[in-house]
Amino acid sequence: MAAEENQLIATLPRADRRHLIDACEPFELQLSEVLCERGEPTRHAYFPTEGFVSLVTTIDNHPGLEVGMVGREGMVGAQLALGVMLTPLRALVQGPGTARRIGAGALRHEIDRSAPLQRALNRYLYVLMAQLAASAACLRFHLIGPRLARWLLMSQDRAHTERFRVTHEFLAYMLGVRRVGVTMAAGALQDSGLIHYHRGEVTVLDRPGLEAAACDCYAADQKAYADMMR
Repeated sequence: MAAEENQLIATLPRADRRHLIDACEPFELQLSEVLCERGEPTRHAYFPTEGFVSLVTTIDNHPGLEVGMVGREGMVGAQLALGVMLTPLRALVQGPGTARRIGAGALRHEIDRSAPLQRALNRYLYVLMAQLAASAACLRFHLIGPRLARWLLMSQDRAHTERFRVTHEFLAYMLGVRRVGVTMAAGALQDSGLIHYHRGEVTVLDRPGLEAAACDCYAADQKAYADMMR
């Protein structure tokens, strides 16, 4: 098994894991690539091994809002575990990297033959539902600063590095706020010595401090994953 394996795949018994990997193909995650679009049939599922993907909801003519994030800990296309072929959210590559890709039909076949895979995906669906619910409440009740700190922590967790690229425009898009709000919030985090931002690149300088600045939704996300996926 690769040193950097998708964690859902890594939890499977050896035979189930090997069978699933053999059914997958390597796939490059390109920055800003849309893997699937809301309301369209799901053709593939993706198990990231590096990089991460934003799950974005759209309404009317608005550009969209991030409600979830998927990295090495999860998968894109989890609704296939329920036998649902329609895509509920746009999947947008936020951090480039690699993934294992599998056709929707092939994944359904693997789920039907592997009870451990079905259990793992069911548990991950719970984690994803908890993340979506937390994101909705976070948007309504929390200020931009703590929300930005949460978003940066989630991104760092999935980027597996202290430094990653992101623009203020993209942050405003993901958080559903005006760019000036993101600029002020990021400036406050930088003035506090928690991050450094320069020319579209964020460096996390003080991880414990950033966790303290984040809203409680970040800790709730972490607990939901630890409780269900251990």
